[in-house]
Amino acid sequence: MPDSSSGASPSGCTRPRTSVSEAEVEALVRGICFKTGPPRTIGVEVEWLVHELRSPQLPVTPERLRAAYAALRTVPLRSAFTVEPGGQLELSSPPAASLTECIDTVSADLDAVRATLRGHGLGLVGIGHDPWHEPRRYLREPRYDAMEACLDRRGPAGRAMMCTSASVQVCLDAGHEEPGPLGHVRRWWLAHQLGAVLVAAFANSPLSGSRPTGWRSTRQLLWMEIGAGRAGAPPLDGDPRAAWARHVLDAPVMCVRRDQGPWEVPEELTFRDWTRSATPRPPTEEDLGYHLTTLFPPVRPRGHLELRMIDAQPGEDGWIVPLAVTAALFDDPQAAETAYRAVKPLAERAERRPAPHNPLWTDAAMHGLTDPELHEAAQVCFAAALDALPRMGAADEVTGAVAAYRDRYITRGRCPADDLLDRLNGKDRTS
Repeated sequence: MPDSSSGASPSGCTRPRTSVSEAEVEALVRGICFKTGPPRTIGVEVEWLVHELRSPQLPVTPERLRAAYAALRTVPLRSAFTVEPGGQLELSSPPAASLTECIDTVSADLDAVRATLRGHGLGLVGIGHDPWHEPRRYLREPRYDAMEACLDRRGPAGRAMMCTSASVQVCLDAGHEEPGPLGHVRRWWLAHQLGAVLVAAFANSPLSGSRPTGWRSTRQLLWMEIGAGRAGAPPLDGDPRAAWARHVLDAPVMCVRRDQGPWEVPEELTFRDWTRSATPRPPTEEDLGYHLTTLFPPVRPRGHLELRMIDAQPGEDGWIVPLAVTAALFDDPQAAETAYRAVKPLAERAERRPAPHNPLWTDAAMHGLTDPELHEAAQVCFAAALDALPRMGAADEVTGAVAAYRDRYITRGRCPADDLLDRLNGKDRTS
């Protein structure tokens, strides 16, 4: 989903702006995209669709959302509470020293959020794409006005992404600076190759307008349709710092912010072009920082790695499973090595094209775990995660939830999207 910071007024309005050159932009991006060191912290961002408790199919009016969110802002939470453009609710955990701390913090905050929403007749639903409602803007801010105008040029996918999608985003430290010229390439590479397995294993958005879309993860389809410049990743065959810096420079500028009036939405202006032309005004370091928040790759380097490819999950605690599995496969050395070996054969299908615009990610989003190679890799990865979680000090309830998910979905070559499709077709495959 879009970055939740609205940036209601341009940074730098109260002091003189200093322009940045192309070389300065590249140096700045290379310097901030990866913060090196041993993995120490973990975080999660959980997005939810908000629905009427008496009937999820009924749209929630903006007035009811405003009243509920005003009440929520008086509730003490450790996680950051933000609202997405279509009214989706997001909680972003603070960096936690352990998986257990992260889960405990967000679980307590979600309990408080649900109690407040219940008082307004509202609830949360975990699903990657709203199966009932058309996109409808809730937030009216310059950022989202510009985003809508920009994304509309490519079709309806942008509005759907903004207003009807939700995810579980796992945040991990970038890791050690590895010897040699490629730096973090192993952990960065693993995030992109394992990402396709995570898409398939946790796909949970097969419907739009109450009808099947033909995709297990319609949310991933939306990102593909938005385009590689905005939602793709850089090539993986090189130094990730240099590749990300080039990607940032060559990505289209979403908007040029103004102190007064609507923000300008340029056509086919990359940030590199902007530094060279200085039109409509020279870009500043603040503009670069804002530009970075308008790029939505499946793995976003923000000092740490933000994995953005997982659909929101069903149930009150469904988000815990992808968080626990991902943390285990990255932060436990033995599980990480197993995951690396499991996904390495899948890399050939990617053909070094940036995710999610390559055949592997397309197959993951469309077919889920009915794809034999993704199914095999998912089984190996879940087994490795289950072995690792006790070593990481995970609670028995967490390990049990991962094991139950493995038995219900992974072993059977299924994902939550298959449950939704079965219910639509009058089948019962939950036992």
